[in-house]
Amino acid sequence: MVLKIRLARFGKRNAPFYNIVVAQARTARNSKPLEVLGSSLLSFIIGTYDPIPKPPPSGEGKAIKDIKLDISRAKYWLGVGAQPSEPAWRLLSMIGLLEPKYHGPPQVAGEKAA
Repeated sequence: MVLKIRLARFGKRNAPFYNIVVAQARTARNSKPLEVLGSSLLSFIIGTYDPIPKPPPSGEGKAIKDIKLDISRAKYWLGVGAQPSEPAWRLLSMIGLLEPKYHGPPQVAGEKAA
């Protein structure tokens, strides 16, 4: 049984909202997950991600995208072998749970990597 940490989309059209969930790799995007990595203890969400930038509380500075994550559950699922999807990997690396993936410049055909 291969497990994935991935994003499940919710919200309205043009106003997405994502739950960070743990699900079997072969299930559909919004099917019932094994666990949702979120702030609620009763739900199956281990986290949430709101990609719409909100103004900061102080009113000054850059807009903020909201990421909430139950770090202990995320560490548990990573420890038992759950593989994060590309967007989930990016979010987990922002928080500091994973090393960021660096994709170098594209290789031109015929060139060797240094």
